[in-house]
Amino acid sequence: MTRTLKGIGLRPCGAWFDEFSMHNLTRLFRSSLGKKYIMAISGLLLFGFVVMHMLGNLQIFLGPEPINAYAKFLKSNLELLWPARIGLLALAILHITTAAQLVIENRAARPERYGHTRPPVATSFASRTIAISGLIIFAFIVYHLLHFTFGVTDPNFLTLKDPTDPLRHDVYRMMVLGFSNVWVSLFYIIAMGLLCLHLGHGVGSLFQSLGLRNKTYVRLIHRFSKAAALVIFIGNASMPIAVLTGIVK
Repeated sequence: MTRTLKGIGLRPCGAWFDEFSMHNLTRLFRSSLGKKYIMAISGLLLFGFVVMHMLGNLQIFLGPEPINAYAKFLKSNLELLWPARIGLLALAILHITTAAQLVIENRAARPERYGHTRPPVATSFASRTIAISGLIIFAFIVYHLLHFTFGVTDPNFLTLKDPTDPLRHDVYRMMVLGFSNVWVSLFYIIAMGLLCLHLGHGVGSLFQSLGLRNKTYVRLIHRFSKAAALVIFIGNASMPIAVLTGIVK
């Protein structure tokens, strides 16, 4: 049957379907709408990671045992940990790259500037600075990985051992030492503030890009975005503040 199809210049249905699917996917990813979908989906996944990461780190308030046990659990599943790390980094790069492409496309669509510039009444500060805040947050992520995960900035962090279990990494002590540096904590808090602004606008835009936002519950989505961003900021900023004030030591 395959020879007959080849002989008369036809291809199996599966080949046509694959080509059709790839063609449509390529067109979708190259379109502005496709880029918005990519931004929305990657943003949603990154938002979920931020929440889970915060909840895991907040165990520092419970003492060394819970957070060190949590870290051991993560490091004992390297076959899941490293793909997750690489995937999250790829998502962040994809999110930022797509955002930059959309900004360039939007500016190219209106190359001529008006004779006078009006203040952007309809846009918020968060929406006007979302590209810059995103780049700063990405720079913070890179530094955060070099600082706590890979120990590049502080190699001694990787050698800290839990006094109650020498086989466990003393993550509790590492966080206390790391946040004891005022400049590191200040950078961390500023980055969390920018993340708060970014999420406050981005989560609402996410629903709009996915077509899940309408006039009926737009106010509810807006309130959820602001509330979620504020909770994440308070949760993440509380850790360096607790260390600097001696609440956690």
